[in-house]
Amino acid sequence: MILADCHVHSEFSSDSQAPLSKIIEQAIAKEMQYFYLTDHHDIDFPIEAANGLDFQLDTARYLAALEELKTSYNDKIEIRTGVELGLMSHITDKLTDYTNQFSFDFIIGSSHLVRGMDPYYPSYYEGRSQKEAYLEYFESIYDNIKHFLDFDVYGHLDYVVRYGPDKTMKWQFSDYADIFEGILKELIQHGKGIEINTAGLYKGLGYPHPHKDILNMYKDFGGEIITIGSDAHSPEYLGYGFDAAEQLLISCGFRYYTLFKNRKPEFVLLEP
Repeated sequence: MILADCHVHSEFSSDSQAPLSKIIEQAIAKEMQYFYLTDHHDIDFPIEAANGLDFQLDTARYLAALEELKTSYNDKIEIRTGVELGLMSHITDKLTDYTNQFSFDFIIGSSHLVRGMDPYYPSYYEGRSQKEAYLEYFESIYDNIKHFLDFDVYGHLDYVVRYGPDKTMKWQFSDYADIFEGILKELIQHGKGIEINTAGLYKGLGYPHPHKDILNMYKDFGGEIITIGSDAHSPEYLGYGFDAAEQLLISCGFRYYTLFKNRKPEFVLLEP
């Protein structure tokens, strides 16, 4: 059994309406030992590009709410603080100021924007091939980690594939192996991990992020830090597909998954 869902969103993220208490209760019902909240903070996210959604987290209020709930639920589950930071190379100074200002147990770094465009929307893919759109997204990840490293794991590395316009077109990892080699070696060199994000299973992708070929490459290069998260934006998806994620990790040769406290990794043995 996986002890915690390390990628969860609530009403503090503008793309979720889930009451925080409902999500915590779901974690307790699933007999998880820890609760992580990792709501979005995407600095300079263009509101007009997200149909009016503003991904600026009210971090002080957010952390205060979590501190209050720690007291309320301390006999039922351990609450740990997290955030999902939207990374872009041109906001490095702002990201650094933010992580210096606030303390978290866990930080996910994620790519949601490329040149101000979110691959969630069809406009990102217009005027070019799907392969070109995917490659630009992956190259942006490499650029991001060359500029900013104050995070613990990189989230949903192949997020762009989830929203590609032609779902019948199976992407070939071999087309992007070189850029992933650079990404994964850079992450490993700096002690950063990746996540298994099971949203791919309920978003129609058919497998968790990232693709198994990416996991195998990460393992071959000596990568050891992997968290497991559902990317849930509503309570029913918390912990979704965790049995499949656990078996996927084992099949790739991993013996542990990772939790974080005070930004330090804790390794938990996978049950064979």
